[in-house]
Amino acid sequence: MAPRSFAYPPPEHEAERASNSYLMSLVVIMVGLPFPIVNVIGSGIYYLANRRSGYFVRWHCTHSLLAQVFTLPLNATCVYWTLRIVFGHASFTNDYAAYLLTVVLFNLVEFVATMVAAIRTRKGGHVSWIFFGPLTDALVKG
Repeated sequence: MAPRSFAYPPPEHEAERASNSYLMSLVVIMVGLPFPIVNVIGSGIYYLANRRSGYFVRWHCTHSLLAQVFTLPLNATCVYWTLRIVFGHASFTNDYAAYLLTVVLFNLVEFVATMVAAIRTRKGGHVSWIFFGPLTDALVKG
C-alpha cells in the first residue's frame, strides 16, 4: 500500500466513515465466512449508503468494494471445490491443496492489508493498493 494524497485533509467524520468501509469487510467475514458473497454484499450495501458522501469516503468505499469483488471468485471456487470433496464428488488432490494454500495466503494478506488500511484511513491517512488504487481513481471522480 502506498500513501495516497487528496486535495483536502479529511474531516474526522469522513475519516471514520472511510475507515468503516474497510472494517465492514472484516466484520462481515465473521458472519458469513463459509459464503464469500456475503462480504461483497456487505461492502456493496455500505458503498451504496455512502455513494453521495465526500470524495474521501467514496474513494475508500469503492477501493474496499473492488478488493472484495476481486477476492469473490477465488473464495467461491475454493468453497465449491471443498464442498465437492466433502460430499464425495471429487477427491483431495495436490492441485486442491495448492489452490487452498494459495487462497488462504491471499486472504491472510488481504485481511492484514485491510486492517492496516482501516487504521491508516481512520487517522486521516490515504492508502492505495497496487492494483485497486489506479482502478479506483478511474472510477471515482473528485
